Amino acid sequence: MSTYTATAVRTDVRAGQVSGDPSVPALQFSAPPEFKGRPDTWSPEHFFSAAIATCFATTFEAIAEFSKFPFEGITVSAEGVLEKGQGGYRFGKVIVRPVLSIAHDADQERALRLLEKAERGCLVSHSINSEIVLEPRGVVAAPA
Repeated sequence: MSTYTATAVRTDVRAGQVSGDPSVPALQFSAPPEFKGRPDTWSPEHFFSAAIATCFATTFEAIAEFSKFPFEGITVSAEGVLEKGQGGYRFGKVIVRPVLSIAHDADQERALRLLEKAERGCLVSHSINSEIVLEPRGVVAAPA
């Protein structure tokens, strides 16, 4: 079993600093502008989407390595859709948009299968109660 701890300390109105492992730099955070926060600072909502995007990227890399699938690079965007329901605000859906760069067009079908496998294997996605929608933006062949 592994544990991961984060500590948030208020430093200003609706803002603060979050830290984790002592070897990792602390990050400033604020409520988003929609909730009277700062527009130029990471918000909990950004951290939520970032957790999914980074988990997807690292999960894909692990699956690609295990599958001996070479790729040139991956960029993953995760868009959390905030909804207001009876119980208050929640992320009802997260749209994950990976863009994968590969060397050979012939590998596109396998690349898409591995992207789908990464979506199923991302532990952060499995730990939340939001719908996860995978929308690969395309599998792009790297220039030769």
